[in-house]
Amino acid sequence: MNIRRATALILTLMSLSTGALSAEVTKEKPAFDPQLAKELGADEYGMHKYVMALLKAGPHRDQDPGTAAELQRAHMANIQRLADEGVLVLAGPFLDGVELRGIYVFDVDTVEEAQKLTETDPAVQAGRLVMELHPWYGSAALKKINQLHGTLAKQSP
Repeated sequence: MNIRRATALILTLMSLSTGALSAEVTKEKPAFDPQLAKELGADEYGMHKYVMALLKAGPHRDQDPGTAAELQRAHMANIQRLADEGVLVLAGPFLDGVELRGIYVFDVDTVEEAQKLTETDPAVQAGRLVMELHPWYGSAALKKINQLHGTLAKQSP
């Protein structure tokens, strides 16, 4: 699957899963919550502007196993730090081992801001990963996903 088709699939699935989750939680349309909408920076459609990063395999993936494992630990620590700071609202790997390795969704205004954040990733610095950045429009509710995830995880990665 090429990158454009994979990106379209990701965006479609994220849109569908957001709708399915809200339909699952309540069978009725929930009442508009103006305070929450303001807190999350939602527009009149409940949406918000983000920057999506597509993490791809980088040109330098030839580290020895110990170095690769340490870079992965540092990569995961960086993800946690960005999530704790509230600028990374969603992250996760693809599980099929292709060039496209994972995604990030940043709660920042510009691609340039997201670029600076991706440059803090040790795996990017080492060339194991490269990031492709795109402005993205999605549900403002994504900003609550890390909080919700914390209630589901018995252990951290």
